[in-house]
Amino acid sequence: MPLGELPIITLHSQKTQSLLRRHPWIFSGAIRHLPKEVSDGDLVYLQDEKSSRLGFGHFQAGSIAVRMLSFGSAAYSPDFWQSTVRNAFNLRKMLGLIDNPDCTSYRLIHGEGDGLPGLIVDIYGHLAIIQCHSTGMAQFIENIVEALQNVLADRVQHIYNKSNDTLPLNYKGHREGQLLGNLNNSRITENKIQFDINAQTGQKTGFFLDQRENRKLLLQYAAGKNILNAFCYTGGFSLYALAAGANSVTSIDSSTRALEQLDSNLSLNHFEGSLHKSVCGDVIPYLNQMDHGEFDIIILDPPAFAKSLNKRHNAVQAYKRINAVAIKKLNSSGLLFTFSCSQVIDDALFYNTITAAGIESGRKLSVIHKLSQGPDHPVNLFHPEGHYLKGLVLEVE
Repeated sequence: MPLGELPIITLHSQKTQSLLRRHPWIFSGAIRHLPKEVSDGDLVYLQDEKSSRLGFGHFQAGSIAVRMLSFGSAAYSPDFWQSTVRNAFNLRKMLGLIDNPDCTSYRLIHGEGDGLPGLIVDIYGHLAIIQCHSTGMAQFIENIVEALQNVLADRVQHIYNKSNDTLPLNYKGHREGQLLGNLNNSRITENKIQFDINAQTGQKTGFFLDQRENRKLLLQYAAGKNILNAFCYTGGFSLYALAAGANSVTSIDSSTRALEQLDSNLSLNHFEGSLHKSVCGDVIPYLNQMDHGEFDIIILDPPAFAKSLNKRHNAVQAYKRINAVAIKKLNSSGLLFTFSCSQVIDDALFYNTITAAGIESGRKLSVIHKLSQGPDHPVNLFHPEGHYLKGLVLEVE
């Protein structure tokens, strides 16, 4: 469609306030007039009832009808993609994540936090993994790839599209798989610790980059300690604990594939031996059966127990249960690193849930750190929903 001829969606006059506050989601109830020719993924202009342009974004039938890419009267131009990706790149450069030999992986695009709702791009060395969460982003994949190549230049030699599990089920138009180069298991360095990443079969894009700063914090406390890393996945926290000089590390996860990758990462860093033990199993029975005082530090980093509001109550009960048991079992003066990545559980609810677990445990606790996602996962100030990772470090007397 030629520039200037994008479909125009008109909003109710009383429904423009959130957009004027620059919140990037327009809900279906705000729409007064929807042109018949608009389809899922189309780029559209938005205007008020006085025909004043308010911005442009991607349309998708559903509760969130438009995800905003730009606010104001500016017209869409294909240059938008490169300029927005470059802004994201410049932020990561300011953070010291570009061309850093001690840290060769980072999130380049974090959806609304970088002005690109529905798009994730993670960098693992010379490999870029694209994950589209909206039909609109999937339909502009060629623009995205071109922008990545122009902005990153020879820093990216391989681009892989991993969107099958994140796109609407009824959308079949995207090209899954290799878009540039060849997909290899990528080896990265994070704070001088090495990890092999299986981007094709691993969870998310292959690694939990959002925990980088929290893994680094563990280095301060792990020396000489007996540590349990629950829901360990491929062993991020475990390797940091061993690098810091932990007395012993036990890693538990229900996925045999994740534990195989963990074993590979242990070998890669020459951490094989009696200091580490892998356990394949469910965390809650393991917590219930282990001895009191067996561990000085317990790390609880479970998957999202709630991905929708109607699952929130059950998720809160699950968080309370596992934290209460962990607190009861910790050694005196032990530390609990506890997290929630459920977006529908906000800071206050998470804090209150851990408080309830602490009350049930009957032990005295102190909060010594409040944790969040890393700075390469920025939160749009006008979109607090983008803050999804909550964490606390508690001292247990």
